[in-house]
Amino acid sequence: MADSFPTVAELAAEEAELQLDSFTNDDAWELGAALVAAARAEAAPVAVEIVRNGHRLFSVALTGATPDNASWIERKSRVVHRFGHSSLHVRQASRERGTTFEDEFGLDPALYAAHGGAHPLLVRGVGPVGVVTVSGLPQLEDHRMVVEALRRHTLAGPAQR
Repeated sequence: MADSFPTVAELAAEEAELQLDSFTNDDAWELGAALVAAARAEAAPVAVEIVRNGHRLFSVALTGATPDNASWIERKSRVVHRFGHSSLHVRQASRERGTTFEDEFGLDPALYAAHGGAHPLLVRGVGPVGVVTVSGLPQLEDHRMVVEALRRHTLAGPAQR
């Protein structure tokens, strides 16, 4: 039985929970390294990218990832940049309105993909400053991998990282 997708309300609560106090280049490295460790532990064939304010701070393609993953990362990240929510949140919002992202917004699918795996980097009191994206697994698994890494990162204070 396939996993069910979270609701928009659940995804909004997740975004509220995962706000950061700050996000530095060192944070990008630590978050990226945590994602790589999690992916390696599962032998997940993923690519990971972390961008802050248009500056790519972390990018890796693990064994089994393909050049297509880079395209998925770009397309999912564009959704986050445009709508300010995770790519899965944007997908689910359209579905809850009884349509699809593609039909609702008419954006070029070669440029935008509302599929799970891209999440905004939200700094408390500032708002979105970047995006962390995973591509290579089914979209719900991509999303969960990012959320779990962000959750661990937000729970670990600077002294514990």
